[in-house]
Amino acid sequence: MISSKLIHNGPTTGLIRYWTGRFFLWLFSWDVVGRFPKDKKFIIITAPHTSNWDFPLGILAIYIYRLKCSWIGKDSLFKKPFGVFMRWLGGIAVNRDSQHGVVDQIAKQFRESIKLAIAIAPSGTRKKGNSWKSGFYWMAHKAQVPIVCAYFDYKRRETGIGLSFIPTGNVKMDMDRIREFYKLFQAKHQDMITPIRLKDEDA
Repeated sequence: MISSKLIHNGPTTGLIRYWTGRFFLWLFSWDVVGRFPKDKKFIIITAPHTSNWDFPLGILAIYIYRLKCSWIGKDSLFKKPFGVFMRWLGGIAVNRDSQHGVVDQIAKQFRESIKLAIAIAPSGTRKKGNSWKSGFYWMAHKAQVPIVCAYFDYKRRETGIGLSFIPTGNVKMDMDRIREFYKLFQAKHQDMITPIRLKDEDA
């Protein structure tokens, strides 16, 4: 189990959340392993995602890492009176109708931030799909920040951090690295895993 010592340079949270995460994961007999890279900015991807349990497990793990994570939401969610609350929860507003796409908006957010960690589930849903959504890849590539691979392994009752790299733009080569990493882990529902593949690989 990870100690309370700070293990990354990204945005941080306090010890109350840390001990909350430790208590509940101990209660559920889950372990948290691995370390984030020393970078101050990165995109975290989580997989395999096949269960509603993945979300609370991920939140508790983030508490233990003492990492303050952001998430992406459409700008209409951030209007009054809920905007302040949504941003407090870590939300980043994007305008999906803007002439500047979501990828460009997030890349700009990275450029303007001293520290920023954004968590994304590339499968987009816990149900089985045909492929992953490619937004995470192009956001990281455009911003030149690492993709950090987080995982859930229900066989070993373990969640953690492993592979981390800045995408090269060679989509197939980079996705081969991600596929190799995630083949080690077992989802809660193996038959619901979305294949680790981007449509961009066919381009």
